[in-house]
Amino acid sequence: MNSFTLTQATAIDEALRDKASHDNSAYLGGGTNLIDLMKENVARPTHLTSLHKLPLSQIERAPDGGLRLGALATNAETAYHPEVEKHYPLLSQTILAGATPQLRNMATNGGNLMQRTRCYYFYDLATPCNKREPGTGCSAIGGYNRIHAILGASEQCIATHPSDMCVALAALEAVVQVSGPDGERRIKFEDFHRLPGERPELDNTLQPGELITAVDLPEKGFAKHFTYLKLRDRTSYAFAAVSVAAALELDGNTIREARLALGGVAHKPWRSKEAEALLVGRPATVETFRQAADQVVNGAVGQGSNDFKIELARRAVVRALKQATEMNYELDENAFLNSNP
Repeated sequence: MNSFTLTQATAIDEALRDKASHDNSAYLGGGTNLIDLMKENVARPTHLTSLHKLPLSQIERAPDGGLRLGALATNAETAYHPEVEKHYPLLSQTILAGATPQLRNMATNGGNLMQRTRCYYFYDLATPCNKREPGTGCSAIGGYNRIHAILGASEQCIATHPSDMCVALAALEAVVQVSGPDGERRIKFEDFHRLPGERPELDNTLQPGELITAVDLPEKGFAKHFTYLKLRDRTSYAFAAVSVAAALELDGNTIREARLALGGVAHKPWRSKEAEALLVGRPATVETFRQAADQVVNGAVGQGSNDFKIELARRAVVRALKQATEMNYELDENAFLNSNP
């Protein structure tokens, strides 16, 4: 572990000033990802601004009638909050599909948005990685890339975003509240994370020194027809090979509104508005779901070891939409993989 200094901030303005006054500094929330990165020498901040005493752990009604999740509320507090369980069960289900109870008790909502890829080359200092050291190359391209992206990748990076929670937030059209040296601003969730393009070292659209203070959920939570399907190598404590957050509003058997977001397939939570538009006004049938699934994977590109993800994503979308329609939560991955929906 490299040496670093630490300041305990007690107010947002104090935290902003403290970080700005130190070069090579970082904010410290739950630390469940940052500390790992520091131990592996992937991240080397020389100063940390601790956020633990900031008043950002409340979960309360937002001014527009939705729900405001404090950035320092833990993932566990969020998943089990009565308002989340009642009005946003998709988010609760998604959080509980990720990590371990110990990590969910420590990890914060703001930190979940900020976590970095679990690409093995990113963590391996002996290999080139454009995300870790821009301009050195991407070892995953042409290498072993089973966990890597099939959508939205670039010649610079094919890493995937690891979060489960963020997939649900993308589907729910959350808004991220931030404070920074230039004041406060709101960022639509779809605009918060970046695709790699020519700058894979940039994971999000935060400006230098900005701090996430809250995540706002809109009033509509799709509490009647939803599901989060997570397909992974083992049934717990593993990142998604492919995951799908599906949320529907039905009028009888007709789809009136649809939300569809995928995890494990891109550099950011991948929302397919084209597939959503295809679903609207159509009957909630397997044939409709197959057409939407084809639209989701349109343009998907495998890199060799991860070619299987294209068909897996297609099947996962069909299964998730079917589960959301029927409210059937049986998540038997083996049965799914052996089926032909």
